[in-house]
Amino acid sequence: MFDRILFPTDGGEGAAATFGHVLDLAADHDATVHVLNVADTTHDSVTRVGRDVVDVLEEEGEGVVEAAAERAADRGVETVTAVLQGGVAETIVAYAAERDVDLVAMPTRGRTGLDRLLLGSTTERVVRRSTVPVLSLRPDGEPARYPYRDVLVPTDGSERAGDAVDRAASLAARSGATLHVLSVVDVGSVGAEAYSGTDALVSAAEEAVAEAAAVAEAAGVETVEHVEVGSSAVRGIRAYLADRDVDLVVMGTRGLTGVERYLLGSVAERTVRTSPVPVLTVPGDGSE
Repeated sequence: MFDRILFPTDGGEGAAATFGHVLDLAADHDATVHVLNVADTTHDSVTRVGRDVVDVLEEEGEGVVEAAAERAADRGVETVTAVLQGGVAETIVAYAAERDVDLVAMPTRGRTGLDRLLLGSTTERVVRRSTVPVLSLRPDGEPARYPYRDVLVPTDGSERAGDAVDRAASLAARSGATLHVLSVVDVGSVGAEAYSGTDALVSAAEEAVAEAAAVAEAAGVETVEHVEVGSSAVRGIRAYLADRDVDLVVMGTRGLTGVERYLLGSVAERTVRTSPVPVLTVPGDGSE
């Protein structure tokens, strides 16, 4: 499923804390990890040492990617390293597209303060722009568990949610995980005049959940189905995570819009920001 995994790193504690999970994933899939450091061109980093002009950020980046490659080699994982100049999020997205990467894996926090910022809000920008799936990992708290045993996929019945269901079912089948299928009836996103009652919304949510569960069950995956009625899709997802021992959330980055409720899109970014477990976002083509 994953042959080439891109791991952008700034060498900070967040990257170090999450790299072990990336190596677990790469070892299981026999994948090559592309370790990328971006020398952010929005910062002045060129200095003169004697007669030589030196880019401090590039030199620092070389040390960062070499250290990660050594750590990967200890696990028997093959790596490709690169240090590139440019805007951070833009360079990550372009690298993934140009190298035919299957997955971008990155922590949700990076260096802050006086140091350049690689991650954090950059992760959200990558999620928004990437044409390949992005695995967002929290560097704090308990280490993420792998192999995954319980996978959550929120769905609103849209085509983009269907792409996420397919990906989640494949991951669950690979590790023998249970797939939790959730649909949140977001009654806070529409006014009372926009629908005759919640019954129709609940019915549609139940149908979306049943369709997703059927896909998983066809792949031999055990499923748990749940419909949540609440005022916020993000809160519904968070509440489900708080009550269950889930290892991974898989969701699309496009969903239903307009006068209808939406589960995905910006909700994916807010879930990435707040989820206590890794979030795998599956991009849509923007056609909806």
